[in-house]
Amino acid sequence: MRFRKSACITSILLFFLVSCGETSKKKEPESVAKQEVKDTVQEVKEPSEPEPEEKEEKFLLTEENAIDFFFNYAQEEKANKVKLTTSMGSFTVQLYDNVPYHKANFIYLTRKGYFDNTQFHRIVKEFIIQGGNSDDKETPRKRRDIGRYLLPPDAKKGYKHHRGTISMPSSERDNPHKLASPYEFFIVVAKPGSYHLDGAYTPFGRVIQGMDVVDAINQVPVGDGDWPWQNVYILKAEVL
Repeated sequence: MRFRKSACITSILLFFLVSCGETSKKKEPESVAKQEVKDTVQEVKEPSEPEPEEKEEKFLLTEENAIDFFFNYAQEEKANKVKLTTSMGSFTVQLYDNVPYHKANFIYLTRKGYFDNTQFHRIVKEFIIQGGNSDDKETPRKRRDIGRYLLPPDAKKGYKHHRGTISMPSSERDNPHKLASPYEFFIVVAKPGSYHLDGAYTPFGRVIQGMDVVDAINQVPVGDGDWPWQNVYILKAEVL
């Protein structure tokens, strides 16, 4: 009798355990299904829009096309004055008409907004101030958008590096021909001038107004590499 009771109890327990196991198995897929539905909803994407038509390829200046481009640009561009407004005041330069590539380059970069927010990054007391570069990431981006090129020297037009002359430095690349770095410029501060530069660099204009601002910039304290301790910005360059 006891054996029958024990067998009966065992049967009931087995039935109960089996029933619980089946219930658990039935609930697990439901939980997984809810999670899958949630994930699927998150992955739903908006209907894709038609791909835009291909844009016209961006024009970039290169060492192969720069001379032809600036030759033609100089024929059309008649302006010859540029005003530079700096964080220390403004001054105006007049560009020489018979130095066409360098004049055209300076006006082109001004119209493209390149010089805006660059700095006078090298200042040598009683010698020069040099501008057109910066430690801002925006400056190399603007250079990439305009192009990579150099300009040949044009130092045989009779212009000398008098005080107030704006000239173009040579590239830092291996450069036996003194090809000019088109994105930078320097202004002579020395009195009466820095004539040892004649023949090696290209004067392409002169300061006609605001030389006192140039002198003030030349007096700011500098650190290693002649970089000013306090940044001197070109806030805006504009063609007059």
